[in-house]
Amino acid sequence: MSDSQPVRALILEQETGESGVRASVQEVSEKALPEGDVLVAVHYSDLNYKDGLVLGGLGRLVRTYPHVPGIDFAGVVEASASPLYKPGDSVILTGWRVGEVRWGGYASKARVKAEWLVPLPEGMTLHQAMAIGTAGFTAMLALMALEEHGLQPENKGEVLVTGAAGGVGSIAVALLANLGYRVAAVTGRPDTHDYLRALGATTIVDRSELETPPKGPLAAERWSGAIDNVGGASLGTLLAGLCYWASCASVGNASGIAFNATVIPFLLRGVNLLGIDSATCPRERRLVAWPRLARELPMDKLAAITHTVPLGEAPAMGRHILKGIVRGRTVIDVNS
Repeated sequence: MSDSQPVRALILEQETGESGVRASVQEVSEKALPEGDVLVAVHYSDLNYKDGLVLGGLGRLVRTYPHVPGIDFAGVVEASASPLYKPGDSVILTGWRVGEVRWGGYASKARVKAEWLVPLPEGMTLHQAMAIGTAGFTAMLALMALEEHGLQPENKGEVLVTGAAGGVGSIAVALLANLGYRVAAVTGRPDTHDYLRALGATTIVDRSELETPPKGPLAAERWSGAIDNVGGASLGTLLAGLCYWASCASVGNASGIAFNATVIPFLLRGVNLLGIDSATCPRERRLVAWPRLARELPMDKLAAITHTVPLGEAPAMGRHILKGIVRGRTVIDVNS
């Protein structure tokens, strides 16, 4: 692989101060890229909550500097030593701690292991892939897990989605609604009600409803399933309101990792709590999830919830996502 081409990248460096990191767009040599058998010319990355933490120097997600953030990317193979890919192939990467322990997608090139990549599905563009990104991929993994545990559109009750205005939540609402599910979207922001209804939510649930535990270990059966992006106290509350044999796919813990619940919903209603880890999901499952996203996610709704910003604006957008004021999906154009 050639080492002659410069790489334009957003570089995080340690410094003294409130955040402890400084971000700037720089040019570095290909020689600085990590080892790997596939070199990708990156077109787009995206912005996730974890990216916000990395850009803010929070959470001890990055241990070695200088560092290139970006936990996702989509681009075209430039060189390959693997039989899985050849130059010119369009590919996607999400997870595998790229953008955390290894340099990530906020650069014009990335070098990674071939096994971490998946082919761009037919009918999906590179930009759409990053409008979906880890958020949409996680939403699909959650849906697949719920389906495998009996979720069907005709089941009693709505599917509850917490953190519905965020990246995972927005795509989960649109995906579920497109597949014929009735969706109850949870939000604490009145300004997002019309947005969530436009995505297909049939009911808007105020976040405060889930912040107040039921009087007993069980509540009335309300939800045929749930995708929980929040964790914390609300997780225990929603479990108490699941229907008999329903499941909750837990994908995030923005409100904390404490789990306050009794065993009663599990014993008397047979509910399931399903953990979803999109970072190290096996490649075989990824190869099922991404084509399903291409077929089943309404791309017109995806476009309506996506905005694109140049690479240099990523740090500012990272601060916004940590404050909870980013709605929908943010795509990073790494070459602008």
